[in-house]
Amino acid sequence: MSDLVAALIDQLADVGADAVHRGLVLASGGNLSARVPGRDTFVVTAKGTWLDRLGRDDFALLDLAGRVVDGNPAPSSEWKLHARTYQVRPDVHAVIHLHPQTAVVLDALGHSIRLLTLDHVLYVHKVTRIPFFHNGSDELADASAEASRDCDAIILAHHGCSALGDSVPTAYRVALNLEQAAQTTFRLLQLGDTDTVFPPDAFAELRHD
Repeated sequence: MSDLVAALIDQLADVGADAVHRGLVLASGGNLSARVPGRDTFVVTAKGTWLDRLGRDDFALLDLAGRVVDGNPAPSSEWKLHARTYQVRPDVHAVIHLHPQTAVVLDALGHSIRLLTLDHVLYVHKVTRIPFFHNGSDELADASAEASRDCDAIILAHHGCSALGDSVPTAYRVALNLEQAAQTTFRLLQLGDTDTVFPPDAFAELRHD
């Protein structure tokens, strides 16, 4: 693989280790990818890899049709989710798929995740959820890609989340702020609050800018 691809892999490996350390994913759950700039290819974690133990041999290089062109011959079973998101969002250069517990629990209980802080608004903007589909399925990949058309933070019901960004660090910030927003929402609910969100007028101004 090229030096450019190797650098993307190193960024993803750092994210994987940090995500496991924070409890955002366990064992071989989750998968990470990054689009190669200027090319219709992306690197994605291989099947069965543990995100805190990633090395350069733990990544496959695929084209957007899912053909392995280099690296590990067995990409993650969720490669379609990544590929189809890249197909509909040419501005997205990284997809971070994790299993954040608070976000998944709130969604399962029918609670929307509320954005409360400036960082939540700046990084998450909007949260969209899709119903449960089996992992690795065309239905999951298509629904996630469709949801991504106007959203960078997607809850996959009874499963996890996908966080998108124009770089690996940005996508990971989306994932971190999504789970923090979920934790904040949970605390608000514990206190009996069902309404408080970031000030709507200020939110509209930030979105306009």
